[in-house]
Amino acid sequence: MALAATRDVLAARGKWRYRGDKRPPFAQVPEAGQESVWDYPRPPRILADHRRVRVVAAGRVVAESDRALRVLETASPPTFYVPAADVDPDCMRRAPGTTHCEWKGLAHAYDVAGFGEAAWTYVETYPQYASLAGHFAFYPAELECTVDGESVLAQPGGYYGGWVTAEIVGPFKAGDPSTAWW
Repeated sequence: MALAATRDVLAARGKWRYRGDKRPPFAQVPEAGQESVWDYPRPPRILADHRRVRVVAAGRVVAESDRALRVLETASPPTFYVPAADVDPDCMRRAPGTTHCEWKGLAHAYDVAGFGEAAWTYVETYPQYASLAGHFAFYPAELECTVDGESVLAQPGGYYGGWVTAEIVGPFKAGDPSTAWW
């Protein structure tokens, strides 16, 4: 189902100073082969990523795919979205939580293999993000996540689900309201 942007959503979208068109002075400068999260756009961009993405919970493979979508969003490490067909449905249980992203839409939370709310999927999207429907994203703070065998670190702050790898430099949005520089 497609959502329409309300006045509140449009106001939330407009609050950002940095939109990927210029890197702020406090941003780390990427080296060869790296990306700065401050070069990522707003609104976010979705890219197909054919590297092997793997999610494991207590030794059990929850998801494995070379068909992930990578969402690039100003100030955040990329979030990887795995097609539902590449996720073990026996590991996924709908949890009571929901979230709303002013860009992407309404997401339902999922308990992953008894690890609590460790995943989400968009069930209602804004038109530009309809391709995320039918995909799951996972919190690397709760699960073992890798990209082409590289272990992923969790985005600081606990709220956001960005995947930090060696190719990404920040600083990263961390869900701390005192860091309103983004």
